[in-house]
Amino acid sequence: MVRVLGIDFGLKKIGLALAETDSKLATPLKTIKVKDNHSLVINQIKSLCQKEEIKQIVIGLPESGLVERIKNFGEKLQQITGLPVFYQAETLTTKDVLAKMKEAGIRGKARRKKEDALAAVLILENWLNKTNV
Repeated sequence: MVRVLGIDFGLKKIGLALAETDSKLATPLKTIKVKDNHSLVINQIKSLCQKEEIKQIVIGLPESGLVERIKNFGEKLQQITGLPVFYQAETLTTKDVLAKMKEAGIRGKARRKKEDALAAVLILENWLNKTNV
Protein backbone atom coordinates (compact mmCIF):
# COMPACT_ATOMS: atom_id res chain seq x y z
CA MET A 1 0.00 0.00 0.00
CA VAL A 2 1.38 3.36 -1.07
CA ARG A 3 -0.18 6.66 -0.06
CA VAL A 4 -0.55 9.14 -2.91
CA LEU A 5 -1.37 12.85 -2.84
CA GLY A 6 -3.47 14.32 -5.67
CA ILE A 7 -3.22 18.01 -6.51
CA ASP A 8 -5.54 20.28 -8.47
CA PHE A 9 -3.30 23.30 -9.10
CA GLY A 10 -4.72 26.79 -9.30
CA LEU A 11 -3.40 30.32 -9.01
CA LYS A 12 -5.75 31.15 -6.12
CA LYS A 13 -6.50 27.73 -4.61
CA ILE A 14 -4.90 24.29 -4.66
CA GLY A 15 -7.08 21.26 -3.99
CA LEU A 16 -5.60 18.19 -2.29
CA ALA A 17 -6.82 14.60 -2.16
CA LEU A 18 -5.40 11.44 -0.62
CA ALA A 19 -5.54 7.81 -1.76
CA GLU A 20 -3.96 4.48 -1.08
CA THR A 21 -2.94 2.53 -4.16
CA ASP A 22 -4.62 -0.70 -3.04
CA SER A 23 -8.08 0.86 -2.68
CA LYS A 24 -8.00 3.11 -5.79
CA LEU A 25 -10.42 5.43 -3.98
CA ALA A 26 -9.41 8.98 -3.24
CA THR A 27 -10.85 11.25 -0.58
CA PRO A 28 -10.78 15.04 -0.51
CA LEU A 29 -8.23 16.31 1.96
CA LYS A 30 -8.31 20.10 1.91
CA THR A 31 -7.96 23.23 -0.16
CA ILE A 32 -5.02 25.56 0.35
CA LYS A 33 -5.52 29.23 -0.46
CA VAL A 34 -2.57 30.65 -2.34
CA LYS A 35 -1.55 34.10 -1.19
CA ASP A 36 1.29 35.57 -3.25
CA ASN A 37 3.78 32.82 -3.38
CA HIS A 38 3.63 29.13 -4.20
CA SER A 39 6.78 28.50 -2.09
CA LEU A 40 4.70 28.72 1.09
CA VAL A 41 2.25 26.22 -0.39
CA ILE A 42 5.08 23.85 -1.29
CA ASN A 43 6.28 23.92 2.33
CA GLN A 44 2.73 23.23 3.57
CA ILE A 45 2.48 20.29 1.16
CA LYS A 46 5.90 19.00 2.30
CA SER A 47 4.70 19.00 5.94
CA LEU A 48 1.48 17.27 4.91
CA CYS A 49 3.42 14.60 2.99
CA GLN A 50 5.54 13.87 6.05
CA LYS A 51 2.55 13.79 8.39
CA GLU A 52 0.45 11.56 6.09
CA GLU A 53 3.41 9.35 5.03
CA ILE A 54 2.80 10.12 1.36
CA LYS A 55 5.12 8.37 -1.11
CA GLN A 56 3.97 9.77 -4.47
CA ILE A 57 2.38 12.97 -5.78
CA VAL A 58 0.05 13.34 -8.77
CA ILE A 59 -0.70 16.77 -10.25
CA GLY A 60 -3.46 17.44 -12.76
CA LEU A 61 -2.16 18.83 -16.03
CA PRO A 62 -4.57 20.62 -18.37
CA GLU A 63 -4.15 20.65 -22.14
CA SER A 64 -3.33 24.36 -22.17
CA GLY A 65 -3.12 27.40 -19.95
CA LEU A 66 -1.08 26.81 -16.82
CA VAL A 67 0.97 23.87 -18.13
CA GLU A 68 4.41 25.50 -17.66
CA ARG A 69 3.53 26.91 -14.22
CA ILE A 70 2.24 23.51 -13.11
CA LYS A 71 5.38 21.74 -14.33
CA ASN A 72 7.58 24.30 -12.54
CA PHE A 73 5.51 23.81 -9.38
CA GLY A 74 5.85 20.02 -9.72
CA GLU A 75 9.63 20.25 -10.18
CA LYS A 76 9.99 22.43 -7.07
CA LEU A 77 7.70 20.10 -5.14
CA GLN A 78 9.79 17.09 -6.16
CA GLN A 79 13.02 18.83 -5.16
CA ILE A 80 11.72 19.91 -1.75
CA THR A 81 9.84 16.72 -0.81
CA GLY A 82 12.16 14.21 -2.48
CA LEU A 83 9.03 12.38 -3.69
CA PRO A 84 8.28 11.35 -7.27
CA VAL A 85 5.80 13.64 -9.01
CA PHE A 86 3.55 12.36 -11.78
CA TYR A 87 1.17 14.27 -14.03
CA GLN A 88 -2.35 13.24 -14.96
CA ALA A 89 -4.07 14.76 -17.97
CA GLU A 90 -7.09 16.65 -16.82
CA THR A 91 -9.55 18.79 -18.62
CA LEU A 92 -12.58 20.37 -17.00
CA THR A 93 -12.33 18.37 -13.75
CA THR A 94 -13.41 21.37 -11.69
CA LYS A 95 -16.36 21.98 -14.02
CA ASP A 96 -17.33 18.29 -13.79
CA VAL A 97 -17.19 18.48 -10.00
CA LEU A 98 -19.29 21.66 -9.96
CA ALA A 99 -21.94 20.04 -12.15
CA LYS A 100 -22.11 16.97 -9.89
CA MET A 101 -22.37 19.10 -6.74
CA LYS A 102 -25.11 21.19 -8.35
CA GLU A 103 -27.02 17.99 -9.18
CA ALA A 104 -26.61 16.90 -5.57
CA GLY A 105 -28.14 20.18 -4.39
CA ILE A 106 -24.98 21.63 -2.87
CA ARG A 107 -25.21 25.40 -3.05
CA GLY A 108 -22.78 28.18 -4.00
CA LYS A 109 -20.49 28.83 -1.04
CA ALA A 110 -20.40 25.17 0.01
CA ARG A 111 -19.54 24.21 -3.58
CA ARG A 112 -16.70 26.71 -3.80
CA LYS A 113 -15.21 25.40 -0.54
CA LYS A 114 -15.07 21.82 -1.82
CA GLU A 115 -14.60 22.10 -5.59
CA ASP A 116 -10.79 22.07 -5.72
CA ALA A 117 -10.31 19.15 -3.31
CA LEU A 118 -12.97 17.18 -5.19
CA ALA A 119 -11.27 17.98 -8.51
CA ALA A 120 -8.07 16.59 -6.95
CA VAL A 121 -10.04 13.41 -6.13
CA LEU A 122 -10.99 12.99 -9.81
CA ILE A 123 -7.41 13.61 -10.95
CA LEU A 124 -6.04 11.09 -8.47
CA GLU A 125 -8.64 8.40 -9.19
CA ASN A 126 -8.08 8.78 -12.95
CA TRP A 127 -4.35 8.35 -12.42
CA LEU A 128 -4.81 5.33 -10.14
CA ASN A 129 -7.09 3.63 -12.69
CA LYS A 130 -4.76 4.43 -15.58
CA THR A 131 -1.51 3.29 -13.96
CA ASN A 132 -2.78 0.08 -12.32
CA VAL A 133 -0.52 0.62 -9.31
